[in-house]
Amino acid sequence: MAGDKKIYRVIISDEAAQMLVSHARFLAQVSETAALQLIDEFNKKAKSLEKFPERNPRLSDPLVPAGKYRKLLMAKRYLLIYLVKGNNVYVDAMVDCRQDRGWLLC
Repeated sequence: MAGDKKIYRVIISDEAAQMLVSHARFLAQVSETAALQLIDEFNKKAKSLEKFPERNPRLSDPLVPAGKYRKLLMAKRYLLIYLVKGNNVYVDAMVDCRQDRGWLLC
């Protein structure tokens, strides 16, 4: 039923927020507009996790507990790393796929 749609509470960790600030600061050196767009997209993507966060693929890596984290691509080169627990979605990281992070399987 349309009225039974579950809404999750999205919680952004301090570490993920700092990662966003770091990426935006770096990007602002080239384009302030691009940095503001990155922040805006982060907010939109995080908010989108309120509804059906399970839609994104699981993060697969031997160093990460199997099935714990999911990943969401944003701005063509960044990943939001998050987990769903109960009624909450915890955004734990935002990483740049261009960096040496092969374990993220971009």
